[in-house]
Amino acid sequence: MRIVLQRVKEASVRSGGREVARIGCGLLLFVGLGREDGPDEVRFWAEKIPNLRVFPDEEGRMNHSLRDIGGEILCVSQFTLYGDASRGRRPGFDRAAPSPEASPLYEAFLAALRAQGVPVQSGLFGARMEVALVNDGPVTLILERPAAQWEQT
Repeated sequence: MRIVLQRVKEASVRSGGREVARIGCGLLLFVGLGREDGPDEVRFWAEKIPNLRVFPDEEGRMNHSLRDIGGEILCVSQFTLYGDASRGRRPGFDRAAPSPEASPLYEAFLAALRAQGVPVQSGLFGARMEVALVNDGPVTLILERPAAQWEQT
């Protein structure tokens, strides 16, 4: 999995001319699923993300988690996170999981996040979407766990 996490003051998703999701203060997650991904990655990130200390305390230091501040999550599926532009002029997406495999994993990720007790909204899997956000900080993290680490757990 590749996840781009952004701390936001608010974020929303529109598709087909209508709003499909909106959150206030929280995390916007762009989620890409690779061919090698499975339930272990889904479970690992769903448990980790609500507890990441990326929100400021009274002194402005990142000491509070999404859970601590009572924030929300907006997930947007984005296979283009697996784009490879190292050759030619058009990115290749060979490392992205095909939709029939990625869709159930994405739904499992949403369910696993919700099981953590945090409010979760989602864009539409596989749809063309417009994402609006007010980045807070800005704080943006790229989350990815090297394959070698999966073998150690």
